[in-house]
Amino acid sequence: MSQPQPARRIALDVIMAVRDSDAYANLLLPVRLGRAKLSEADAGLATELTYGTLRMQGYYDRVIAMAANRSTDKIDPAVLDVLRLACHQLLSMRVAQHAAVDESVELAKTVGSNSAVGFVNGVLRTITRTDTDTWRERVMAEAGSGEEALAFEYSHPLWVTRAFRQVLVAEGREAELESALAADNVAPRVSIAALPHESTVDELDAYPAAFSPVGVILDHGDPLNLAAIREGRARVQDEGSQLAALSLSRARPIRAGEQWLDLCAGPGGKAALLAAEARAGGAILTANELVPARAELVRKALAVFPSPPEVWELDGTEVGALYPASFDRILVDAPCTGLGALRRRPEARWRKQPSDVAGLGNLQAKLLASAIAALKPGGLLAYVTCSPHAAETKAIVTSVLRRAVDIERMDTPAVLQSIVKEPLDLPDATHVQLWPHRHGTDGMFIQLLSKAQVEWVTG
Repeated sequence: MSQPQPARRIALDVIMAVRDSDAYANLLLPVRLGRAKLSEADAGLATELTYGTLRMQGYYDRVIAMAANRSTDKIDPAVLDVLRLACHQLLSMRVAQHAAVDESVELAKTVGSNSAVGFVNGVLRTITRTDTDTWRERVMAEAGSGEEALAFEYSHPLWVTRAFRQVLVAEGREAELESALAADNVAPRVSIAALPHESTVDELDAYPAAFSPVGVILDHGDPLNLAAIREGRARVQDEGSQLAALSLSRARPIRAGEQWLDLCAGPGGKAALLAAEARAGGAILTANELVPARAELVRKALAVFPSPPEVWELDGTEVGALYPASFDRILVDAPCTGLGALRRRPEARWRKQPSDVAGLGNLQAKLLASAIAALKPGGLLAYVTCSPHAAETKAIVTSVLRRAVDIERMDTPAVLQSIVKEPLDLPDATHVQLWPHRHGTDGMFIQLLSKAQVEWVTG
C-alpha cells in the first residue's frame, strides 16, 4: 500500500487534533513540521492545506453534503476531515485533480474502513465532475439572504457575519462587509516589533510596517533567523497589538517613577513592549496573569530586560480592591472571542458561539471596573480586545462607565494618529477599531480612558 504524501498526512493530523482535542493549529503545526524536517516547499504545502481547510471548512461542508447527498453530521468525523482537505485542493488550490483524489483516498485508508475509502473516492469523483464556479453557484443558491450568502461564500458562521455587519453599519462602512470577511481568509504576513532601546527597526532585515513606528513586516523566511528575535530583543507581534500598547505608553510624556500595570498580560507580547517603553521613560511596569502557565510565558518574554518587571498571578477582577488608586497607566487587554484574529486562528470561527460573547462580557466588565479602581486620579487606561464585536467593545465600556463618574473617554483616534507613521483610516469616534481588510492588522479595539482627580464611585 502506498503511503500518503507527508505534507498531507501532517495537515490531516493537525486538522483532526483541532477537532478531537481542541488543539490550536498555529501551535501544533510548527511542532509537527519541526519534527518531520520537511523541505521548505513541503512545509509550505502542509501549512496551506491546514490553514486553508480550517478557514473554508463551512463552505466545503456544504459542497460535501451536496456531493454525498447526506448531511455532514452523518459522515464519520475523520473521513469528513479527509474530504475537507481534498475539497481545499480541488476547489481552492492548483492541485491536479487526480493527485488530490488519489492522495485523499490513501489518507482515507489510514483513518477509515474499506467502505469509507470507497465513499471518499465516490464523493470526490462527484465533486470533480463539476467546476468550481458551478459549485459556488449551487452553494449560494441555498442562502436565504445576501448576508447569509456572504457567510456561505467566505466560510464564516452567520452570527459572526452579522456581528461584523453591525459594527460596520455603525461606522458607516456597511459596504466593506465582504472585504472584511474575505480578509479573514488571507494568511497574514509576519509582523515584528523591535523593542525600543533593545533593538531597532533598521537592525531587522524586513520591510518597515505601515503604521507602527517600532514594527517591520517579514515577507518570507523564519523569524528565528533574525538575531534580535532569538535574543528576545524583538518579538513576533501583530502591528495592531503594537499600536494598542503604544497608544497607552505614548499618549502623553512619561514622568519618571510612574507605576504601570498590564492587568491581563499573558502571553507577554504587549507586556514586553510596555516594559521597554517604561524602562526608557523611567516608569515601572508590573505584569499580572492569573493562569500560571501563561504567567511563565510573561516572565520569559520579560527576561530580556536587566531587571525584569514583577509578574503577579492574581485574579485581575480583584486587583482594584487589593491595590486601589495605585497605578498611573493600566492596560486591560481583556480575554475575548478573538474574532479580530480569525485570519491567524482559523479554527476559532467554528469553536466560538454567541453564548461565549455573553460569558466573556461579564468578565470583561469586571476586569475594566477593577482596573478603574486601581487607577490613580489623573491616570490613563487602555481597554483593548482583539475583537470587533460590539458586545465586547463599546458595550463593555459604556456599561462600566455608567458607574464610573470620574472616568472620561479620550480621543483615542487623535492619540493614535499622533503615534503612527501614516494616517489611519478611522471613522469619527472616541475609540479605534482596526480591521484586517482596512489596516492590515488584527481587528483590535482600543479605547483610552482618563481618570479625573476624584474618587471611584460604586453603587
